[in-house]
Amino acid sequence: MPSPAHIRTTVASIVDQPDELRELRVFHKALADVNRLRIVQRLSEGPATVGELIETAGLSQPLVSWHVAKLRVAGIVRSHRSGRETLCELQPDVFERFAERERQILGVAGHPVATIPAVAQPAARTAHTAEAH
Repeated sequence: MPSPAHIRTTVASIVDQPDELRELRVFHKALADVNRLRIVQRLSEGPATVGELIETAGLSQPLVSWHVAKLRVAGIVRSHRSGRETLCELQPDVFERFAERERQILGVAGHPVATIPAVAQPAARTAHTAEAH
């Protein structure tokens, strides 16, 4: 018998989801992974080869390529082959364009953009708590 969580997921996937909301979800899901955020952070400095992204992320080539593909599908990254290398770069003004599109879709286009407070960092573990775990 399927679990309640599985049933909720199945029902949620059946419910009609407007394309524009799906568009927002794809973008946000692409950024909901620390490894992809590392890749975006590196690409904010300029174009990079997959080999350079491997060094940055500390992941295998297939995994970096998979993450880059997720970012490409979301429209965040573009890539092209240059000889044996794949060169990746951020789409120009992608975050500004997405923020505007998101405000339009959500109906808050006329509202000023609020400043988001910094997220509190978890407290560093002390030697005592590290030993307890």
